[in-house]
Amino acid sequence: MKVLLITGDRRFGPGNERYELQRNAVEELAVVFWGRGSLWPKIPPGQFDVVSAQDPFWRGLFGWRVAKKLGAKFNVQVHTDLSAQSLVRHVLGQIVLRHADSVRVVSEKIKQQVARIGVRAKISVLPVFVDLEKFRTISRALQLPKTILWIGRFEPEKDPLYAFEVLRQVPGARLVMLGAGSLAGELKQKAEGLSVSFPGWQDLKPYLAQADMVLCTSRHESWGQSIVEALAAGVPVVAPDVGIAREAGALIAPRADLAEKVKEVLQSGARGELKLNVLAAPQWVAAWKQSLT
Repeated sequence: MKVLLITGDRRFGPGNERYELQRNAVEELAVVFWGRGSLWPKIPPGQFDVVSAQDPFWRGLFGWRVAKKLGAKFNVQVHTDLSAQSLVRHVLGQIVLRHADSVRVVSEKIKQQVARIGVRAKISVLPVFVDLEKFRTISRALQLPKTILWIGRFEPEKDPLYAFEVLRQVPGARLVMLGAGSLAGELKQKAEGLSVSFPGWQDLKPYLAQADMVLCTSRHESWGQSIVEALAAGVPVVAPDVGIAREAGALIAPRADLAEKVKEVLQSGARGELKLNVLAAPQWVAAWKQSLT
């Protein structure tokens, strides 16, 4: 099988774990970046069996055109919550998905959203591949004060500022915010007087080893890899009903009730449990190949 992948991730190429898994599983895997600075890229020469687009929006529209031109099957990946999209993207997504020959989604929640659009193509559920063994072997060493860990990009859709509202309602706890982004300056300014630290982007494992829980404040999530990794390490996660959170085993609460749920977890000393079936590499690759056809 020869596959042409339309992606918005410049890092997806040689050396990337998922790229190497996929490349070794097919006869040819060509990658084309469609995004800022490359809105009409050159398509590699040759014939492809499948053109796979990383999302069902503008990148998907481009992939659909390429697939028609090459006479290839058209596969669409959906990694994002369709209900959180703008009207334009929602309509565009419907058009693209209805012309797909196959669709791959990362959760049952998104599968239901795609099915409601009226898509007749096969819809495969395949979570993003994550090597969880290094998280399952983490030895936790909890200490006082109780530690709330927040992980992600400091961007409006992640709503990192809301973590401060939660912290103010949990006396005696401290907050560690792993990440970076456009809201970093505002966060550090508003963190004055609070027990908050900003290590930046760091290896997650040592922080999970010392965290009593992980807090997610996102307004919406495409998937939620940090949620899965935390639960695999036995760290409980409190989150709104976003992305993979409910399916993975996070403790779900409305945004207004997150602080109460955090206090409940810290008082109980509960462990996290990953309920999602995350496939090992060989099984994931086989499922990925099946999702293309």
